[in-house]
Amino acid sequence: MNVSMKALLGVSRAPFLLLSVLLVASASAASAWDAQVQGTGEGFSWLHTLLALVGLAAMHIAVNAFNEASDMANGIDLATVRTPFSGGSGTLPAGLLSVTGARIVAAVGLGIGLAIGGYFLVVIGWALLPILALGVLAVVAYSPWMLRIGLGEVFAGLGLGALPVLGTALVQDGIIGPAAIAVSVPAFFMTFNLLLLNEFPDEQADRAGGRRHLVILLGRRRAAQLYAGACLATALAILVAVIPPVAALPTTALVAWVALGAAAPAIIWALRRAEQAVPIPALAGNVMWNLGTHLVLAAVLSFVAIRC
Repeated sequence: MNVSMKALLGVSRAPFLLLSVLLVASASAASAWDAQVQGTGEGFSWLHTLLALVGLAAMHIAVNAFNEASDMANGIDLATVRTPFSGGSGTLPAGLLSVTGARIVAAVGLGIGLAIGGYFLVVIGWALLPILALGVLAVVAYSPWMLRIGLGEVFAGLGLGALPVLGTALVQDGIIGPAAIAVSVPAFFMTFNLLLLNEFPDEQADRAGGRRHLVILLGRRRAAQLYAGACLATALAILVAVIPPVAALPTTALVAWVALGAAAPAIIWALRRAEQAVPIPALAGNVMWNLGTHLVLAAVLSFVAIRC
């Protein structure tokens, strides 16, 4: 198969792979902080962090490529109105890659992820198996099933949110500490919302293509209210994590609230103008809020872990 770099980057949705980088960063920093507070374990391994990043990025590429192939096969890609944040990459409709080619790219990514997961099962143990199994399910079942039964957003929140954080923490030294669990909660809500908001522009094309995600099942207004509620839940999860009796994160983790300002255009739209098209600044702010929160948490937790 002769695949151009443009086609590979397109079907992989390369700009969105930054989420995988920041998930691993925030999880690794949380694990290092846990080691300092609990006084057990090494808390951080450069080798295992790098392998976790490669494995997660490979799985991320796999789910993106499978989704691109599915959208082209069922006609969604030919009907959607593309934005920089939704509607697919346009790689397959442009003829840069075939549906079969996209599936091969996805299979290679899945294979790399499984190989690294297998290595970690040997060196870390079977405690990783449930996380790995759910992650694989999120990759292979996301497009053909989960998006058709109202579970796409939940599995996105798991597969590219909570599970990578927990898994990355576990492969550091075989322990999932309180800070890693605390970081996994907002990670779930933010990736849940990342997908949910991006589904609004594709509502009609997705409906025609047989998808049944939450925008279609709940209607635009209630789905938009759910988006705003998940934003609030993210902020509350960080607050609960820093105050007693939980106190899993240092108080300085509240700095991550600053990133929520990027989601303000999306929240205002969700509460006031849900029946209208989602503005591009709202879609962009949704992404920046997600990435910014992980970046701040990674930086804060790394700093306090080093200082301790």
